[in-house]
Amino acid sequence: MAATGFEIEKFDDKINFNLWQVRMMAILVQIGLKKVVTRKKLENLNQTKWEELDEKVLSAIQLCLANTIL
Repeated sequence: MAATGFEIEKFDDKINFNLWQVRMMAILVQIGLKKVVTRKKLENLNQTKWEELDEKVLSAIQLCLANTIL
């Protein structure tokens, strides 16, 4: 995944999911989005900002999935 500056093999159901999941979480940490997948809506964010962060996480994960999985 070149968009983040980090490389991760796209998950295609042939590689180890647990390893891919750890690497995906590490990427989310690096781009500041881990909090979105590990917590419910943060109290100090308005709905618009929360939805924006949620969309960013979704797109980051989707970009790391093979077409057959997506």
